[in-house]
Amino acid sequence: MSSDPELTLEITGAALVADGVRSLRLARGDRAALPGWEPGAHLEFDLPNGQIRHYSLCNETTDANSYEVAVLLAPESRGGSEYIHNDLQVGDLVTVRGPRNNFPFAIGSRERALFIAGGIGITPILPMIRRAHAEGIEWSLVYGGRSRESMAYLEQLQHFGSRVQIVPQDELGHIDLQTLLGVPQPDTKVFCCGPSGLLDAVQQLCRTWPDGTLHLERFAAGSLDASVQADAGTFTVVAERSGVTCEVGVGESITDALGRAGIIVPTSCREGICGTCETKVIAGIPDHRDFLLGDADRESGATMLICVSRAKTPELILDV
Repeated sequence: MSSDPELTLEITGAALVADGVRSLRLARGDRAALPGWEPGAHLEFDLPNGQIRHYSLCNETTDANSYEVAVLLAPESRGGSEYIHNDLQVGDLVTVRGPRNNFPFAIGSRERALFIAGGIGITPILPMIRRAHAEGIEWSLVYGGRSRESMAYLEQLQHFGSRVQIVPQDELGHIDLQTLLGVPQPDTKVFCCGPSGLLDAVQQLCRTWPDGTLHLERFAAGSLDASVQADAGTFTVVAERSGVTCEVGVGESITDALGRAGIIVPTSCREGICGTCETKVIAGIPDHRDFLLGDADRESGATMLICVSRAKTPELILDV
């Protein structure tokens, strides 16, 4: 679980930057400098309605005194995006944690960056584009969305000219991923963020590319292999710090089982994509079912996302 310090920030600006997309500008009450961040970083919002949500930072990394996020109003909002769109106003205070970064812009000076964004997935990509442009890194962006009206920050992207390809679905259909990714390109890193369907397709096409080529950020869970979804038997969890032992049933998450035992672990996505529930493993082998941890983290077994992951051993001892 996160150990990031909490910040209480004031909403200093709000705007509709596309159909269904609202941006928020945040700053300290005294307008003092904020913790620095790198492209790909996000903030964890502890909203006044009790929801915890994560939103990518999308302003200039050189802006030391404010943060900006843009939030899509989800059709089936569980209270996060709906609250931000309908309730938060300029002058309100919100609690955030971070910035933290699960989607770093890691690229060599001689490598090329291929950015692929779908819808609200442009938000973490935008600071990466600015960084690549400032450092003279060769790059291009393909940005798809339902319509031009639904695609945020088009005005800012116009500045980059032919490096940016805009693909509104109602005009041009879907992004032609086969043409874009069908043949591996040398010395190229792919950075992609958007809806699960786009990410799954990009991931599939990049399997023939060199290891380490693809970098993804998910805002919603992808699809698990059927063999991974199977074998979901019961197991025991020992909450070491709390002195509680409980059984995790078939189809039950560790967070829910702990909740039954009176141990409330903060969660947000409940899909294994945000990292809010990341927990230290003291003993036992996790069965990682998240979409966040990298191969090295999975191999080490030092932490796990307990909203979705399970156990490969009869017992897990966790630091909760």
